[in-house]
Amino acid sequence: MALRLIKSLSLLKPELRKSAPAGPERYVRDPSALHGNNRAQLLRRGAEAYPAMLAAIANARRSVHMETYILRSDATGRRFQAALIDCARCGIAVRLMYDSVGSYQLVDDEFLAELAAAGVEIVEYRPLTPWRRTLVERLQTLRAAALARIGRAPRARRVLYEPGHWGFNRRNHHKILVVDDEVAFTGGMNIGDEYAPPPEGGDWYDLHVRVEGPVARGLARIFHRSWSEAGGELFPQPLPPLHDHAFRPMLAHTCDNLGLVQRSRMHAAYRHAIRRSQQRVSIMNAYFIPDQLLRWALGAAARKGVSVRVVVPARSDVKLAWLAGRYLYGRLLRAGVRIFEYQGEMLHAKAGVVDGQWATIGSFNLDRRSMFHNLEAGVVVLDREFAGSLEREFEETLAQCSELRSEEWSRRPWTTRFAEWFAHLFAYWL
Repeated sequence: MALRLIKSLSLLKPELRKSAPAGPERYVRDPSALHGNNRAQLLRRGAEAYPAMLAAIANARRSVHMETYILRSDATGRRFQAALIDCARCGIAVRLMYDSVGSYQLVDDEFLAELAAAGVEIVEYRPLTPWRRTLVERLQTLRAAALARIGRAPRARRVLYEPGHWGFNRRNHHKILVVDDEVAFTGGMNIGDEYAPPPEGGDWYDLHVRVEGPVARGLARIFHRSWSEAGGELFPQPLPPLHDHAFRPMLAHTCDNLGLVQRSRMHAAYRHAIRRSQQRVSIMNAYFIPDQLLRWALGAAARKGVSVRVVVPARSDVKLAWLAGRYLYGRLLRAGVRIFEYQGEMLHAKAGVVDGQWATIGSFNLDRRSMFHNLEAGVVVLDREFAGSLEREFEETLAQCSELRSEEWSRRPWTTRFAEWFAHLFAYWL
């Protein structure tokens, strides 16, 4: 923590010596990372995101790259499985990566074998159990046979990072779908019935984004890096097209934390945008356990008169993380931050919008594990229309929330306070 604080303070010095950029670029710490000529579409819940993702897969011409923390072999998983199999049987390169911890006992081996038998290459990110090597070899054999039927041979692998490489702490929390390196999706949604609308699913509240242009190729490069790191077959880096489509001049950039240099990039992006805020900071986050630097930024914004509002779930699928986050609510409320608990089904979104100009959606939770340990990815968009759509979604969501009041919060039973304090002891690992 002390090292990150020193690093953060040192990064502030150049900002103090030079004037902030004019226009929306002032919300971005490194404006050179921005690319124009993008298109972004906000997708709400699985009811909007899943059909858009499946349509993009159905229209693939060259490649489909899919990366998810949770992969279930339920009805939703089967719909995506069928779409991927259809692509692979048409000779399209299909690559699928899922996380071993996130998908533990949620996806069965036969589900994976059916994909491999159609020619889909599958990587399980850092298997929890070394004996999963047997499954890896079986899937490779099935896929090799499928490729042989269409006259193709498997590519080379990086031997240092075989797919059976064991690991626990660093998990792949990406939710990325890239089609033909031209259309990409990211956000908070995994592949499972909990995100599907009723009566088929649990209708969890989440947000995703569909992007085209340079930011889509940025997500393609993020997939390429994590795929190579996990030991998948080597394939060429995505190249920019000869002619970009003439989209609106929307500025955007991708954000990930695979490399050591990028480890705190989204953390810094949030802090910078919050420091530059003048009117509103609106955040939705499923697992909200902000560290000291983020709490300082939020509190400082509230004290200078910015409306700072945070939406969190009233109930969580990870109770220990939920309790650890609630331990910090009192400090934030006293600093002037307004906190709202979503009363519907599980809120799983990871999104933020500042002054109706800076917006972000991705897989980043505002906790230490997400910011500094897990593989995460997201997009930052500087566009009033897109940020406005996210702000409207935020306002509509508030109607389903209950606001926490500092006076009432201070009267919580001692047993509740103790449970929250105890959970927060493990906050670094949650």
